[in-house]
Amino acid sequence: MGKITFDYSKALGFVDRQQILDMQERVSQCHDMLHKGTGSGSDYLGWVDLPNNYDAEEFERIKAAAEKIRNQSDVFIVIGIGGSYLGARAAVGMLNHSFYNELPKDKRNGPRVYFAGYNISSTYLKNLLDILDGQDISINVISKSGTTMETTLAFTVLRGYMENKYGKDEAARRIYATTDKSKGALKELADREGYETFVVPDDIAGRYSVLTPVGLLPMAAAGIDIDEVMRGAGAATVDLAVEDIEHNPCYQYAVIRNLLYSKGK
Repeated sequence: MGKITFDYSKALGFVDRQQILDMQERVSQCHDMLHKGTGSGSDYLGWVDLPNNYDAEEFERIKAAAEKIRNQSDVFIVIGIGGSYLGARAAVGMLNHSFYNELPKDKRNGPRVYFAGYNISSTYLKNLLDILDGQDISINVISKSGTTMETTLAFTVLRGYMENKYGKDEAARRIYATTDKSKGALKELADREGYETFVVPDDIAGRYSVLTPVGLLPMAAAGIDIDEVMRGAGAATVDLAVEDIEHNPCYQYAVIRNLLYSKGK
């Protein structure tokens, strides 16, 4: 399995190696706070060991739902904003063909994947609806609260489209909600309508949620092997548990960015 490395040689024209190494004490303090949960924001550190400590039963449900989506859908629409869609969008773009949606069906690993709910453009939604005619569709709406304006707007429009196309019962079988475990407007709606639900963990903020159902369901629906993704992430978790700057590319990146910022770069 390949490892990510960080080539910062070009930055050495602005900071020198000794300045980087001199940050070790500060890095060690941050490392200690991160892994002991003693720093600011410690309520949201569930991502730190997530690749080695996730809900295996839910993970299997994600794979089963993704297989169903791939088998019955030409188009898969992910509805979310910010961290609720950016990780999935980046992963699908990074791990699949650069022009995945344009490939013929027999060359793709799953349905075409489109994203909505991250703006309030009526033109965008109309243009999306224009390309759905004659296509079988599944939807994943992602919102912790279910009250995010952009996401709610897009979901309301697309849910109506699905119910008109399939009827309420079949539409419900094609809509997946990733939301709070037990509360919120989207959770209440999903339970009432019979949507399959997946959980946005309480201790993981949206921007760190790509390895939760927030990112895993879209990845798996797009034909990405999420078992391999989690294995790689688990290996990286071990590799990056060291506090030594010289052996941790994440800390190298953070230190150099901090030094450049302090110099006004």
